[in-house]
Amino acid sequence: MAILMTEPAKQHIAKQMEGRGKGMGIRVGVKTAGCSGLSYVLEFVDTPAAEDKVFDQGGFNLVVDPKSFLYLDGTELDFVKEGLNEGFQFKNPNMKSACGCGESFHV
Repeated sequence: MAILMTEPAKQHIAKQMEGRGKGMGIRVGVKTAGCSGLSYVLEFVDTPAAEDKVFDQGGFNLVVDPKSFLYLDGTELDFVKEGLNEGFQFKNPNMKSACGCGESFHV
């Protein structure tokens, strides 16, 4: 499978990449954190590692390391605006539970 991105997510990242002025894409990953065990990570990528999975998004690349891909395979990344709040939402079919604050999850 892969990681899917909605059009609003693609547009937001493309705008951020343009403002940054360099780099080849954005890394999506997971790290050990929070009360449920794992937390999502987003960061700019200038050069991917040799083992990274790279997905062309038309204008930028989505980069995922192999360990994170095990937890993120099939995930949809969306960018949502609700009133004054905006941010990325992860729709992860592998997630079994999330903490009350929504900052971490468990698979």
